[in-house]
Amino acid sequence: MEEWTIRAGEAGKRLDAFLMERKGWSRSFFMKALRTKKIKVNGKREEPSYRLKEGDRLRSFVLDEKRPLPPPDIIYEDDHILAVNKPAGLLSLDVTGKTKDTMLDRVNCLLAERGETAAFPVHRIDFNTSGILLLAKKREDRDLLDRLIRERKIRKSYLCVAEGRMTPPKGRLEDQLFKDARKNRVYVVDHPVKGSKTAVTEYEVKSFRQGLSLVECHLLTGRTHQIRCQMAHAGHPLLGDDKYGSKEWNRDKKERRQLLCSYKTTFDFAEEGGALSYLSGKTIRLSRVPFVEKYFKGVMI
Repeated sequence: MEEWTIRAGEAGKRLDAFLMERKGWSRSFFMKALRTKKIKVNGKREEPSYRLKEGDRLRSFVLDEKRPLPPPDIIYEDDHILAVNKPAGLLSLDVTGKTKDTMLDRVNCLLAERGETAAFPVHRIDFNTSGILLLAKKREDRDLLDRLIRERKIRKSYLCVAEGRMTPPKGRLEDQLFKDARKNRVYVVDHPVKGSKTAVTEYEVKSFRQGLSLVECHLLTGRTHQIRCQMAHAGHPLLGDDKYGSKEWNRDKKERRQLLCSYKTTFDFAEEGGALSYLSGKTIRLSRVPFVEKYFKGVMI
């Protein structure tokens, strides 16, 4: 069960709009939850058009309480933000409402147990990618974080395991990427075409062992599958990445998910950070990344 007490800034919002935005639900999923009496306002069922009032107590019984969700791995938390370590094989959130166990669900389940309001997702990490996921505790913080990410004032660093030895060991990948939405696949094109976007990634090889490179990547743009696609195009597909790499190689190594982790987030802003200016200069990082320990034991990250 999740519960929210409506604040002054949320008053006047429609019930359906509030929950669809807060939970990332589709309208059909919301309507099913309402029909099955899993949504209550002040203990009773209301229409989707009900205008929330300050002090209203809104409850959702959508989560299956018979199967408690695993607690999230929180690596940083304060009054404004949460940073959690999302494991590979877990959705960041689910806009279709078909999945009951996502990183957002796990976080909000924990917050509900504390008696706190649900968090707002700020960005996503691919299903098979692990690492730091940021969430905001207030809508205004979500909007601010979203702007800072778009302005590249929040720097995300990734570690990946790639095939072969990258040369030069430090450099920059700049390509035109085109996304085929139907296939959910990204392609490098030789020149700009309709729908293509520039993708820029800085990289540095941290170690090389037994035909594998441990590579740190910094995104200067945020395109779909950017690191995976660009690394494969450069001749160094990620270990475990069947979409852009070699299934045979991945099966030989017994890896079924791309070894890619968002392991470090750095906040680089000052006055433009507004209420979050206190975070400027701060770095949140993972203390360990399992695939680094597996293939590059002893390498410090």
